[in-house]
Amino acid sequence: MKKLVCTAAVGFSLLSGAALAAEPEGTWLSGDGGTKVHISNCGGKLCGTVVWLQEPVDGKTGKPKTDELNPDPAKRSRPMLGLQVVRGLSPSGANRWSGEIYNADDGKTYAANMQVADENTAKVEGCVLGILCKGQTWKRTK
Repeated sequence: MKKLVCTAAVGFSLLSGAALAAEPEGTWLSGDGGTKVHISNCGGKLCGTVVWLQEPVDGKTGKPKTDELNPDPAKRSRPMLGLQVVRGLSPSGANRWSGEIYNADDGKTYAANMQVADENTAKVEGCVLGILCKGQTWKRTK
C-alpha cells in the first residue's frame, strides 16, 4: 500500500508539473524593456512579431523606426513595428523551443533558444555556432 501511495504521489506531481508548464505563446517584454514581441503559432511552429517599441520614432529622421541595419538593402525600409524577429520555434525539450531570432540592433539572424521558466518568465538566447550564446530574460506582458 505504501508503494502505491508513493507511486500515485509521484504521478500526481508529474501531472501537476505538466499542467503548470507555461506556454510560450503571448506577448513578452524584452530584457531591456524596449520591445514587446508577440509569440504565436505560424503554420505549426512559433514566430514572434514586434508589437510595441518604447521608442518607436527614429531620433535622426523623426519617422517610425525601420530595419536600417538589415544586410539586404531592399529590407532596410521595413518598419520595425510588425517585423517578425522570431522564426521557426519548435519544441526542443521540456519547456524549451529552438528556432531563429533576428537582432535588428546588428542586422543578423542567430540560432535561438527559448526556455519558459514559469508563466511569466522566459530566457531567450541567440547563439553563434551553437556554443557562443547571449541571452535575456523576457517577462510576459499584456
